[in-house]
Amino acid sequence: MKILPSRMKANRATGGKPLYRRLWFWAGLGVGGGIVAFIYGINLIDRTLPSQTELNAVLREQTLTIKAADGTILQQQGEATREQLKLEQIPDNLKKAFIASEDRRFKQHNGFDPQGIVRASLNNLRSQGVVEGGSTITQQLTRILFLKQEQTIWRKLKEVRLAQKMEHELTKDQILERYLNLVYLGGGAYGVADAAWVYFSKSPDQLSLAEMATIAGLAPAPSLYAPDKNPQAAIRRRNLVLQRMQEDGVITPEQRQAALQEQLTLKSSLPKRVQVESPYFTSYIQKELPKYVSAKVLASDGLVVETTLNPAWQKAAEEAVAKTLRNQGRWENFKQASMVAIDPRNGEIKAMVGGKDFGKNQFNRVTQAQRQPGSTFKGFVYATAIASGKSPYDSYQDAPFVVDGYEPKNYSEKFHGSMSIRDALTRSVNIIAVKVLIDVGFTPTIKLAHDMGIKSELKPTYSLALGSNEVNLLELTSAYGSFATQGLHTEPHGITRILNRQGKVIWSANFKSERALDAESSAIMTWMLRNVVEEGTGAAAQLDNRPVAGKTGTSDEARDLWFIGYIPQIVTGVWLGNDNNRPTDGSSGSAAYTWHEFMEKAVEGMPVEKFPKRPKLEGRKGTIKAESIKPKQVLNRSLDSNDDSEGESARNSEDSGSSKRRRRRSYSQEEQQSSNSTSKRRRRERTEKSSSSNSSSESSTSRRRSRRVESDSSAPRRSRRSSSPDSSSGSSSPQPSWRERLRPSN
Repeated sequence: MKILPSRMKANRATGGKPLYRRLWFWAGLGVGGGIVAFIYGINLIDRTLPSQTELNAVLREQTLTIKAADGTILQQQGEATREQLKLEQIPDNLKKAFIASEDRRFKQHNGFDPQGIVRASLNNLRSQGVVEGGSTITQQLTRILFLKQEQTIWRKLKEVRLAQKMEHELTKDQILERYLNLVYLGGGAYGVADAAWVYFSKSPDQLSLAEMATIAGLAPAPSLYAPDKNPQAAIRRRNLVLQRMQEDGVITPEQRQAALQEQLTLKSSLPKRVQVESPYFTSYIQKELPKYVSAKVLASDGLVVETTLNPAWQKAAEEAVAKTLRNQGRWENFKQASMVAIDPRNGEIKAMVGGKDFGKNQFNRVTQAQRQPGSTFKGFVYATAIASGKSPYDSYQDAPFVVDGYEPKNYSEKFHGSMSIRDALTRSVNIIAVKVLIDVGFTPTIKLAHDMGIKSELKPTYSLALGSNEVNLLELTSAYGSFATQGLHTEPHGITRILNRQGKVIWSANFKSERALDAESSAIMTWMLRNVVEEGTGAAAQLDNRPVAGKTGTSDEARDLWFIGYIPQIVTGVWLGNDNNRPTDGSSGSAAYTWHEFMEKAVEGMPVEKFPKRPKLEGRKGTIKAESIKPKQVLNRSLDSNDDSEGESARNSEDSGSSKRRRRRSYSQEEQQSSNSTSKRRRRERTEKSSSSNSSSESSTSRRRSRRVESDSSAPRRSRRSSSPDSSSGSSSPQPSWRERLRPSN
């Protein structure tokens, strides 16, 4: 008997058919292949989805939210939600209305709800229309945050998978909170807080049950159910939401009936997200952003920018600027003003007003306008001199002076004879400023100004001492802040942190202070600049209960009116003028007055800090090496007795007197209005008289005007000049304060 091969035995055991012809083989292979394909498909989908960390996103893509220091929103761009509410801040009935309308099994499913899809399909067939969607709230949230709105199978698969991952990563409450803050509800409203405002001008907690149901009913199709466009469709949708709420046991039949009978009463408002607060500041912030984040992040990611702005100070700054333009601006012939306030200890910008009306002109005069600083630049010239070892009591001769063909002139065109550096700064004497610059040199002066914060180009010319090189208000104010911090300078900035969509910090401010001027020289300069406010051209800036230091400045023909002043905690700069560079009839005293109006409110509740004491002047050694200029030709003219006496009488016609008169006019509107009819005539008469006197004393007045780079004065050439009524030198009685002098008599 023959033995069968093993293969034949195997065939008999399986019924005589090969394995590949067996049904169960192919069935098993199909199931296995399906499982492999499913796993591969899941992996393929997962590779296209956001990472696990990105699932915590709380903002849509391509949105920008700019916040003030206290968290209030200044500006939003893109599909942003103005008011991000915590879940506990949203009324319970509003939350349940959305759940009843959009996802009745929200608490039971894991992101994807097959049972809900079947129920929605049956309800839609019964109604012969789309009355219920199959997407869960979680799916809708993933679509809002991460996916496009195209209607494709691939997008739907990604939506389902992403919803499952989100359910694993977040709690139900976190998902619901994000959804209620981000869902688009028509009329430009994103989120329930925006919708409550847009349709009813209310906050969510003020809504009635019927209004809550109306808002919840908008989610599937805002354009179809918008109550301001399709009121009947909105009412039908509202009633359906109320019915589902009753079916789910959320409300009683009586509550539903009362809500059904409520009239649909709208009170429409523009979305809060389109409102912009402090537009000059927010536009500055947007221009700064590319320094800190890439263009790709700016274009695609959702960002929250936290800034340094103090809303209370910003309001005070806007009011002060508006008041000056409304009052002084009209009769002093300037149309624009700007102001910036900085904390010099950390460089944070606390307030910024870039002009009169952002809606009409977006040009920011704090950061974009390059103007001649006039006598405010003298602060850097004298600081260089003090740091080189000079004493504030070192004297110079204020007398006619020509250097290399350049002839500086004092504002009053009078001469004071021998004066100390301190007095020359207090009275803003031009000739002495130029002589000091010659002694210390161009290079040390320019370097110090740059170290303190001036970024604009400074040219080595004699007129540099008088502020002929253009700068902007932000850098000038920041530079004076270095005096307030005993010589330390911190880069001015308006951004503290930048957060991404997940709320994670992607950039934070870390600006370090750098030594620009030694502490002793800085303290001496502050002591000298305090004298400018107490006895000189900045008198209008005085504050009642704390010391103030600062410097006025006026460019040629009063085209630019400046005051930069500081206390230890704040440095604030003010500019007044015209965009077309037209001369004004004003003075730097108006800028000092504007500074005072702002600071009076800004310092409310702020502790009084004293400036450092003036160091000993004996035995001081310089920290800056002077590099004296060697002119090719110097012409010193003698100062006769007549000139000197005229100079003495002219000292009181500088900023101090005119600023006090201006202050008095500001406080007494009735007096101002009654004198308006004669003020221009008086100015003309005084100008003609002054011109006649000047032309008789010197025959080359017109040539001098063209050569002269302005000193500081708070009264320009064309405005009135008069001696102070309190200038009698022989009086032994104490001088009243300027506020006492302004107080009306009984």
